[in-house]
Amino acid sequence: MRPAEIPPNVGTVPYGGAVDEIAVALAREGDPPELPLPGPPLPGPSLPGTPLPGTPEDGGTLPPVRPWALSPSRAADFMTCPLLYRFRVIDRLPEPPTTATARGTLVHAALERLFDLPAAARTREAARALVIPEWERLAAAEPDLAALFPDETELASWLKAATAILDAYFTLEDPRRLEPAERECYVETTLDSGLRLRGYIDRLDVAPSGDIRIVDYKTGRAPREAYEASALFQMKFYALVIWRLRGQVPRLLQLMYLAEGEVLRYSPDESDLLATERKVAALWQAIERARDAGDWRPRPSKLCDWCNHKALCPEFGGTPPPLPAPDLADVAGDGTTASSVTG
Repeated sequence: MRPAEIPPNVGTVPYGGAVDEIAVALAREGDPPELPLPGPPLPGPSLPGTPLPGTPEDGGTLPPVRPWALSPSRAADFMTCPLLYRFRVIDRLPEPPTTATARGTLVHAALERLFDLPAAARTREAARALVIPEWERLAAAEPDLAALFPDETELASWLKAATAILDAYFTLEDPRRLEPAERECYVETTLDSGLRLRGYIDRLDVAPSGDIRIVDYKTGRAPREAYEASALFQMKFYALVIWRLRGQVPRLLQLMYLAEGEVLRYSPDESDLLATERKVAALWQAIERARDAGDWRPRPSKLCDWCNHKALCPEFGGTPPPLPAPDLADVAGDGTTASSVTG
């Protein structure tokens, strides 16, 4: 890994203005698919299926069209296990929250609210004070989260652990010296092939010099050195999207493993991002082949022990549900079905 300097945080000098091409969204990556962004429909690839009401075949007009999309999370799913991708994207099987995913949601929410405060007020104590209100807000919006902790003692212990992660954040940087350009921001671009790349970036910093830093918070364990390349794929994916949007290669990609107080930094160049684009294109071709053949085979690994759908996996004696009809399959993973995509 090449060393990289962090763009300077100088006193109260802000990290530039907003990124024009980024639309702030309320949802986060991994949530249910977001609604399409406003604006005219974009052309997309045609897929087989019966004519829909309102299409030219029955004298109507074409419905709004969105091209297929791929996010770094869904790309990682397919690389991990094509059957997992199918369960999450095609079948859209429900996955209940866990204490680990809930912790990540809470910490991200608290850090976002922290930057709503004036710079001088962004202290460790202020972050701690956000934990319980943010948890109450999240639990009210998502009853499944509240159901994770029927016991008050267990909830108190879990909240204490989440607070400790926020404490660790302050050992990595001083938020009083930062003015992010964007937080929890949605980014999207369309490749020449028509494939949309999309995702949510935790934080985008723009230095006075114009240098861009992409920051992602992690509440899990930092990867061993042999797995750092896999961990950086998500960040290179985001960097590719920003490059295609702005014509500027981000100066620094920064993964912050809060619980362990570690930071993984990488400075990409154009060759890195071109290689990432080729990898994404090849990955999408593999997804299309799996879709066309209906072949979503499992790829067993140690991660199977944490899979919510292990009981349905043939590797463990299970039987997947029947595949949805081709005109109902959501191969994009963004709420777009074949029956809603026309040429």
